[in-house]
Amino acid sequence: MKAVVVHEPGASDALIVEEKWPTPKLQDGQVMVKNEYAGINFIDTYHRKGLYPRDFPFVGGQEGGGVVAETTPKAEADGVKVGDRVAYSVFGSYAEYTAVPSGKLLPVPEGVGLDVATCLPVQSLTAHYLVTDAHAGLIKEGEWMLIHGVGGGTCQWAATMAKLRGYKVIGTCSKGKADVAETLGCDELIVLDEVEGKSFEDYESVDIVAKVMEITGGVGCKAVIDGIGLSTVDISIDSLARRGIFVSFGNASGAVPAFPVLRLIGKSGFVTRPKLLDYTVDRAELVSRADEIMGWLKEGKLNVQVDKEFGLDQASDGHDYLEAGKSKGKVLYKC
Repeated sequence: MKAVVVHEPGASDALIVEEKWPTPKLQDGQVMVKNEYAGINFIDTYHRKGLYPRDFPFVGGQEGGGVVAETTPKAEADGVKVGDRVAYSVFGSYAEYTAVPSGKLLPVPEGVGLDVATCLPVQSLTAHYLVTDAHAGLIKEGEWMLIHGVGGGTCQWAATMAKLRGYKVIGTCSKGKADVAETLGCDELIVLDEVEGKSFEDYESVDIVAKVMEITGGVGCKAVIDGIGLSTVDISIDSLARRGIFVSFGNASGAVPAFPVLRLIGKSGFVTRPKLLDYTVDRAELVSRADEIMGWLKEGKLNVQVDKEFGLDQASDGHDYLEAGKSKGKVLYKC
């Protein structure tokens, strides 16, 4: 099969298109998905660079959507049939075929396109756990949440979901993505200068902490959702309300450095560094989150932006596009 393989860590040219990579062999309980789309996510770039260690070589990606092409007896016992439209999150989605455990499959209902559904297993589920659970209940309806980078990707979803959960939302975005961010329903939007060729904004171009305190009447935000990392860690902590929580889930500008716990004493703050796997610990939790998201999609309460598609032959271009900060929504490979 055709697959995009990483043989050693590196820049986007480490993504090698292999024309005759071995098709996975199914184990009982798995199905073979013929991929129509694979999602491109920042975590894929971390794996490619070696920031998050993997065993080499590996097929890139961990988010896909397509049609079940082959089953096994245990998978059939779970009700999976050849021809089912599904989305999933397992390693190895940058390929024509991926072997997926039946328990990881998300059925895609009629009326939801596979391109949109492919956005769900990583980005939308990440946004969902961030605004529903990662804050550990330290924010209540009607209180302020700061979400960085709402102009693209995961935090587009997070901003809209946060409003659906009843929070007041302050979003940050670049000038070049303000048109998208303005459609998300944020109560307040802080628009920043762009950093040329980067996936994040110039967080020194506006005094964000001062703006947050002005907006919130000096109280601050009970939760800060931060996928930017190095450039925003101090802003996020300083924007917290008393007993607020800093939710650091990404590294778009670089990894958050170690800092002394005493840094949180100003307002008795909390910090967490969560990951999706710990918020989809079993099939029931996975399906519960997915069902709520699918319901919002069908009701028109979520507006998914599929920004751009690349072919598998354009693997490097897809990563370059994402890392250069050009995306205004989901970026996909067409498999």
